[in-house]
Amino acid sequence: MLAAILFDLDGTIANTDPIHYQVWQKALSNYNIQIDEIFYKSRISGRLNPDIVKDILPQLSLAESNKFADEKEELFRQLAYDLKPLSGFVELLAWTETYQLKRALVTNAPRLNVEFMLEVLEITEVFDTVVLAENCLAGKPDPTPYQVALNNLGIRADQAIALEDSPSGIRAAVGAGICTIGVASTQDPQKLVELGAFLAIPDFTDLHLWALLNSLIG
Repeated sequence: MLAAILFDLDGTIANTDPIHYQVWQKALSNYNIQIDEIFYKSRISGRLNPDIVKDILPQLSLAESNKFADEKEELFRQLAYDLKPLSGFVELLAWTETYQLKRALVTNAPRLNVEFMLEVLEITEVFDTVVLAENCLAGKPDPTPYQVALNNLGIRADQAIALEDSPSGIRAAVGAGICTIGVASTQDPQKLVELGAFLAIPDFTDLHLWALLNSLIG
């Protein structure tokens, strides 16, 4: 029986990718690097900042890399005050409340961004546990953050569903043995299915999602 839903944040609860894309374009232009959406989706989306910077700007020292990431995330927060949740998210939260399901947030986002987005989206008190990749031994695509969430909730993988939008997130949740739904806000839905998602949906109003969820209750 379903006991919990585990949510990613960026691209899943809210489509932050257009803002992140804009911020990365601006930040990398300072190094004469121009990126397009293909570059962003394949080499940036869903990854941890240290890994991205090491990949794209290997010449930076650790201190320079941290400064770059901090400034980039500060710019993101300046631009993201009008964030709204994906369609159907509020209804999904109400549904979990009705059936007394636990809720976890599992994210690669930096702590300051997480705190900022939860406040802007007015969901600071929603989750039973919040798992940040920076507090784990490894971040997504490693399954560790999802394993930590399951442990914090006191449930097994087969009692949970994960909602993820990025390839790294899909790999992490599937790697933890969790039935994973791909949220195709940023990626081709077929790609998410190929990576192991049970199904891919455009947002939380999708009838296939609700048919699955209701089949797992009771």
